[in-house]
Amino acid sequence: MNDTPQPIDAGTVKFLRVLVTVLTVVMIAGVLVIIALLVIRLSEKPPALPDVITLPSGAQATAFTQGTSWFAVVTSDDRILIYNRQTGQLMQDVKVEGTSQ
Repeated sequence: MNDTPQPIDAGTVKFLRVLVTVLTVVMIAGVLVIIALLVIRLSEKPPALPDVITLPSGAQATAFTQGTSWFAVVTSDDRILIYNRQTGQLMQDVKVEGTSQ
């Protein structure tokens, strides 16, 4: 029995070395891009929240969301109250139908 391994071609070793190097460079570049995107995204100024929101009597807020010119409050009685961001005035009162409690 002959247990000596077959010699490996020098061209194959060089090709594999190039592939590993390219993969390493691509992975490092990918990690740097992800870090840059996180830094850019997390350094943005958060949108300003209103100081005071006047809800109709008996309404309890359960959720809050906002757009560029409005913000909305979801109440415990299944209504969505949409307010103007600049004036703070109630623009729309939407009753959510078909919900069960």
